[in-house]
Amino acid sequence: MCGSAHWRFARSSTSRPLSCDRDVRTFPDIQVGIHHTARTISVARVSSINRVTIYSMADIRNFSIIAHIDHGKSTLADRLIQHAGLVADRDFREQILDSMDIERERGITIKSQTCTLPYRGPDGHDYVLNLIDTPGHVDFSYEVSRALASCEGVLLLVDAAQGVQAQTLANLYAAMEHDLAIIPVINKIDLAAADIAGTKEEMRVELGIDPSEAILCSAKEGVGIDAIREAIVGRVPPPRGEPSKPLRALIFDASYDAYRGTVVSIRVIDGAVRPGDTIMTMSNGRTFKVEEVGIFQLRRVKRPALSAGEVGYLIANIKTVSDTRIGDTITHDECPASTALHGFKVAKPVVFSSIYPVSSDDYRPLVDAMEKYALNDASLIFEKDSSAALGQGFRCGFLGLLHLEIVQERLEREFDQSIIMTVPSVEYHFTLKDGTALVVDNPAHFPDPMDVATTHEPYIHATILMPERYLGVVMKLCLERRAEGTSFHYPTPGRIELACDMPLAEVLFDFYDRLKSVTQGYGSFDYDLTDYRPGRVVKVDILVNGERVDALSLIVHESQARERALHACERLAEEIPRHQFRIAIQGAIGGKIIARSTIKPFRKDVTAKCYGGDVTRKRKLLEKQKRGKLRMKMVGDVVIPQSAFVSVLKTKEE
Repeated sequence: MCGSAHWRFARSSTSRPLSCDRDVRTFPDIQVGIHHTARTISVARVSSINRVTIYSMADIRNFSIIAHIDHGKSTLADRLIQHAGLVADRDFREQILDSMDIERERGITIKSQTCTLPYRGPDGHDYVLNLIDTPGHVDFSYEVSRALASCEGVLLLVDAAQGVQAQTLANLYAAMEHDLAIIPVINKIDLAAADIAGTKEEMRVELGIDPSEAILCSAKEGVGIDAIREAIVGRVPPPRGEPSKPLRALIFDASYDAYRGTVVSIRVIDGAVRPGDTIMTMSNGRTFKVEEVGIFQLRRVKRPALSAGEVGYLIANIKTVSDTRIGDTITHDECPASTALHGFKVAKPVVFSSIYPVSSDDYRPLVDAMEKYALNDASLIFEKDSSAALGQGFRCGFLGLLHLEIVQERLEREFDQSIIMTVPSVEYHFTLKDGTALVVDNPAHFPDPMDVATTHEPYIHATILMPERYLGVVMKLCLERRAEGTSFHYPTPGRIELACDMPLAEVLFDFYDRLKSVTQGYGSFDYDLTDYRPGRVVKVDILVNGERVDALSLIVHESQARERALHACERLAEEIPRHQFRIAIQGAIGGKIIARSTIKPFRKDVTAKCYGGDVTRKRKLLEKQKRGKLRMKMVGDVVIPQSAFVSVLKTKEE
């Protein structure tokens, strides 16, 4: 037998220890029960009692919850955990799987979380349900794709009041690409506005799902939870895998523990892994000795082994962050698998911004923080960058604006980093007159306008769902942002869905805030990147006292260049403190000044001592002061506070 592929336990009429294919091991003071004689089995610890329960692969179900934003994924996960008895009522809290403060404050799920739920069916048979809760926002679709790769089935959640929405459809297609069993669930049936019949019809027309298969539930009230658990056992197939083959386990997530090193989340496809094994990561050939394996039950719970079909964690003294890569395959060093598992597609960023430390002395801690953060968020793309104004930093790619905000907040909260982020930009495609194709996401690399033949900018297909009464103001907002191809859809009476195409760059600057303002918070916004279309864009430079500040440069559409430049100049004039000389803040396209603000200087009253006498004496003192200020302006440095860089990103209302 190769490596530690699996254990095979045999029933014995005596009190002898259980026998194993490769060795004999005993479990003192614990009870072992066997569901099926002479079947390959895996060992699972039930945390609520001090014993080990034996499960066959046929008793395991791996499933995920997918839905649009705010359709009740986290609430349903709460009810499933409560019904499994993993947490006492006095210790329970809402959004229990959302472990980060930022998730609880914003009321959204950012990271996929795993939890193993024991379940005893109506026939008295024991099952183990591995739940992976997923985000709903389009910016975190990469988390959803990783979760789906670890499952055999999904609960497709639809809000009975809002019906099928953009991410409902997108997540359904993602589940179908992975060939997963789909269990439709209609949630929030307790709401006064719930339209169950209309929601079923939408599911039939827009999703192509038989509405008779849908389970009605109210996650908030705990209605229909037992029916959902029975459907998971009945409709989701058990995991596929070969316990007798060499170990192959997929890394689908990871986090960094200051005391234990990297904690790797894995889905075991073939074989088994246990403490003491020597494993190898197939992408780089690095070897490690396994210290601990286990499952997630709101906390890490140790297990004797993880076998084929199971989801859990692995700690192997992985101290260097670069040794772990999401999508990598783990196998045994002494008897490796012949082929690696298919990993995940590399996330393609659509929004770009640079991150710099507030103090240049904090660059090294920022490097460590970025590496540890990327371990937990594989969709963040970054490379080293430098700025004349801000020093060493990183040029980062994000999946969207919300992703950018979350990265900034998590770096500040979890890693105690004080950072500055430059103005976000998108990726532009240029074709030069000599035929060269150029891709630019950083204003510092903007080509000479005289050499540019054509320019293309990214477009998105935007979907805005809102009450019908806000259609006029939202249409006006979209037209201001160069929207085109507008269409309308009425999913339910009183609600309208507006779809249009608009440049992605128009969404970066305060669009979502404006939308929430004009719809009084009732508007929801989703988008998908579609294609690149011709556009006229220019590079706007910001000059402070005649010196270009590269960190404040931005690429904008020609029609909005002056407005954006004037906004930047006005915000900087408010933030930069007054000096002894006049400071001109200018926005320029090439050598042409298109906007200006002026910071007035401090002025000492040099004529105060001249209480009488000839007026030429006062003029002499004033001329001397003027020459001094002129010389000071030529040689003096303008101190730009860090808050000034942040202020450029904010709207006037903020």
